[in-house]
Amino acid sequence: MTLFRKFTTTAATALVALSLAGATQAADITMRIGHLNPADPFESHSGAMTSIFKSLVESGSAGAIEVKLFPNGQLGKDNEVIQQVRDGIVESAISSSGGIAQHYPLVGVFDIPFAFPNIAVTSRVIDQRSDFGKKFSSDLEKKTGLKVLGLIDSGGFFAFSNSERPIKSVDDMKGLKIRTMTLPTHKAMVDSLGAQATPLPWAEVYTSLQTGVAHGQMNPIPVIAFAKFDEVQKYLSITNHVITPYIWTINADFYNGLSPEHQELVSWASEVASEAGRGVSRVIEASERGLPKLAKKMEVNVVSPAEQKRFAAAAQPAVRKLIEENLGAEGVDMLNAMLEAIEAAQ
Repeated sequence: MTLFRKFTTTAATALVALSLAGATQAADITMRIGHLNPADPFESHSGAMTSIFKSLVESGSAGAIEVKLFPNGQLGKDNEVIQQVRDGIVESAISSSGGIAQHYPLVGVFDIPFAFPNIAVTSRVIDQRSDFGKKFSSDLEKKTGLKVLGLIDSGGFFAFSNSERPIKSVDDMKGLKIRTMTLPTHKAMVDSLGAQATPLPWAEVYTSLQTGVAHGQMNPIPVIAFAKFDEVQKYLSITNHVITPYIWTINADFYNGLSPEHQELVSWASEVASEAGRGVSRVIEASERGLPKLAKKMEVNVVSPAEQKRFAAAAQPAVRKLIEENLGAEGVDMLNAMLEAIEAAQ
């Protein structure tokens, strides 16, 4: 790794050299990366990750690798882009658990409500370098044929927003149509709380909230902010009920076809970019791009710890049962490994 750490101090020089050489030298290798979120590195963690990765890889390879970015779902729905990566049509993708689940259902173990006590513990567990991260990534790679470049949280803990009323207790969930990702675990979670889960792909969420197809949705604060849900939702309830991973994958044949030096560069750059993505999410949450921005238009309330326990008591058994039934012994093993990792991280 020593070879590539020096790029942090020489990136400016390398980029100048690239700008001078770019007019006459074409890249030998093209790497395309798709993700669902905005390209602005100050607006989404995957925007930050891909921007930093592109800079580091293009400068570190002296222009031999060109990184092309396709944000905002330009290449299709999450699960479709993952399939493109598996097929070698696209080289890489940063994907939500909803997209990954259709290729690797065991990602559903992350959906046990209130399993993670805080973001510090989350960052120690949802990390490719942690013992659990290695176990999870290895199993995903074995079952999908993809290589994992990064594993981080999806932007923070989930909150509920809706257009009907503040959610202060489990009773307030009754009768609400809540959009979820197309994850059976999320559907079970929302239904167990007395609401009606409405699974929809990401591209349809804003319009569905606007037209009343769904009363509300659940997502991390940065996602709610960049999606501009404050334009179509009145209430924001901070429940911190679940946190899910974003998983960065690359086509294994493409990666294995790189030179050892370029493999090391890509792995190092993705590690640096992933760490930056974590930091950007925390900044967005606390800045005028996150919760303070949403609070200008939305009525915000924080669900009390006592009420969180009621949420957990209602939702945890339903999700655990679904994992046992749908994911079998493998799912239970992965769930237990995650819960043990959370306990150890505290």
